[in-house]
Amino acid sequence: MKSKVEKLVETLNLSPHPEGGFYRETYRSSGNVSESSLGSKYQGERSYSTCIYFLLTSDNFSAFHKIKQDEIWHHYDGSPIKLHMISAQGEYSVQIIGKDIENGQLPQYVVEGGCWFGSEVLNENDYSLTGCTVSPGFSFEDFELFSRKELIALYPQFDKEITHLTHF
Repeated sequence: MKSKVEKLVETLNLSPHPEGGFYRETYRSSGNVSESSLGSKYQGERSYSTCIYFLLTSDNFSAFHKIKQDEIWHHYDGSPIKLHMISAQGEYSVQIIGKDIENGQLPQYVVEGGCWFGSEVLNENDYSLTGCTVSPGFSFEDFELFSRKELIALYPQFDKEITHLTHF
C-alpha cells in the first residue's frame, strides 16, 4: 500500500491537509459570487465552485471539522470511506462512501454546510482516493477545526466518536 500511496501523492502532486490526509485543488471557477449574494455568514466573494483530490490512508484520518458550504464527496479508488457527521441540530450519523451500492455505499454524498464531519478509511492497510466539490467555492476563511475538548464540550454525548477523529 505504501508505494501505491507514495505514487498517488507524487503523480497527483498532493500536499498534507490540515485536517489529515493529502489534497490538491484541481478546479476553481473563474467566476465569483459577490458577497452581497452570499448572505451574512460570508465575508468577501467566493468562487462559484472548487474541487479537490483528497487522499486518506488507514494510518490517518480526516479530523472533525466544518465549513459553511455544502461539500460533495466522490469516491474514485481504493477502500470505501466512513464519513462521520454531527448535524447543526446535534444528530450523529454515518455514511459509507464507496462503490458497493448494493450494500448501501454511495459513490457520491453531500455533507450539508455547517455540519461537523470527519472521515476514515474503512479497510485496514488501505487507502482511499476521493474528491470533494464545494459550492460556493472553498475558502479557508470558512473552515473550522476545533480541538477535541471544544467539540466534546458542544457534543458530550459523542465523546467516543470525537476522540476517535480529532488530533488534539
